[in-house]
Amino acid sequence: MKPRIRPRAAAALVAASGLILSGCVPPPYIPPSQYDPTAIGEAPQSLVFPSQDAEGPTEAERIEKAGRLAAGYDYAAATKLLAGAEGAAARDARAEIEAAEAGTVVWEDNSKISHLFVHSLIVDPRRAFDGDSRQQGYLDYMVTLDEFRKVVAELHRRGFVLVNPADIAAVDANGKLTYKDIRLLRGRKPLVLSEDDVSYYEYMEGDGFATRLLIDGDGKVKNEYEDAAGKKHIGAYDVAPVIDEFVEKNPDFSYRGAKGVLALTGYNGVLGYRTSTSEYADSKTLASDIEAATKVATALKEDGWVFASHTWGHINMAASPVQRIKRDLARWEAEVRPILGDTDQFVFPFGADISGVQKYTGDKYEMLRKAGFKFFHGIDGTTAAWMQKDADYLRQARINVDGLQFAKEERGDRPVLKNFFEVKKVIDPRRPTSK
Repeated sequence: MKPRIRPRAAAALVAASGLILSGCVPPPYIPPSQYDPTAIGEAPQSLVFPSQDAEGPTEAERIEKAGRLAAGYDYAAATKLLAGAEGAAARDARAEIEAAEAGTVVWEDNSKISHLFVHSLIVDPRRAFDGDSRQQGYLDYMVTLDEFRKVVAELHRRGFVLVNPADIAAVDANGKLTYKDIRLLRGRKPLVLSEDDVSYYEYMEGDGFATRLLIDGDGKVKNEYEDAAGKKHIGAYDVAPVIDEFVEKNPDFSYRGAKGVLALTGYNGVLGYRTSTSEYADSKTLASDIEAATKVATALKEDGWVFASHTWGHINMAASPVQRIKRDLARWEAEVRPILGDTDQFVFPFGADISGVQKYTGDKYEMLRKAGFKFFHGIDGTTAAWMQKDADYLRQARINVDGLQFAKEERGDRPVLKNFFEVKKVIDPRRPTSK
């Protein structure tokens, strides 16, 4: 006889079928043309695992965790977690995980994976849009916290799933970069998300942004935010904690734990800490800032985030001479890499790529290649996806989600955001009309 699931345990995670928790946003949209309920291998709709219960046995806890892993398409890890568990509930869970995996399909074309990016989120529009000299920059290049939350919910509703660049391609046994299979439920679409300038620059202080990332009392990465009255708050006020909380409630929004790419400079330090030894040499908190930033960076990586170089000094790579790039790379190596660790991701400031559509060649590329970079990200807000793969690198164009793109969409100027969300439904009413 199968063990009965306790009532409070039954209100739990709906895992690999792609269903989501009761009371959350609507289930992801599956286009009718891609959905076939009679198809062989379609994921079962009953994959429900018990939630963690203080009185429950260790096996129940393993089943719950396996359910979350399966919901995030990591079926191998879910099955491994249940190895040796021989209870009826564990056997049922394994069978449903196997059925769910059988219902996945390989994404048809990795070169058609889209990439959206934002800058730091505006928490208090009243302070960001206060008419001073910085207002127009915020209007053009930033979105508000409320806008971003609505965008994320709509991406999930439309069936997008976050992947990291390493899920798209990896170096094979012959040392060549090769596309990897991404297996998702029918109707789901992989998407890369990134945030630029996760350094919480000094110029933003007092303008209604989060001030740094930190580890809270529960061991989770959150933001520190200071309101207009000077009161400090700890919570989800920027991209990383917002996504972390959303994936916690909706594990099917993340492919095998992927979250996104955080691109950083170094001249004002990283992650909200003034860690530059060249710019803050006299700071009494330099050592403690470096230590704190390193702990936060480690926690972010463990939680599925990937770091990228945005150059140390936010320099224009297309316009800068080789010697300036060489100096900038040296400062990144000395001041940022020791904190963030190795990264093979490079995000071009201003979208100023070192080449047009032609493949990479020349001194600038060789410098970046020797520094360990394999994934390069520019900007193209005119097309839903653009990618170029070579044996040694992958280039992916990103779409800016910001005030400039919002205005472009509303003008009907080659709109691309409509593939992901409707601007009029996410735009913050507190956003002034751009000049």
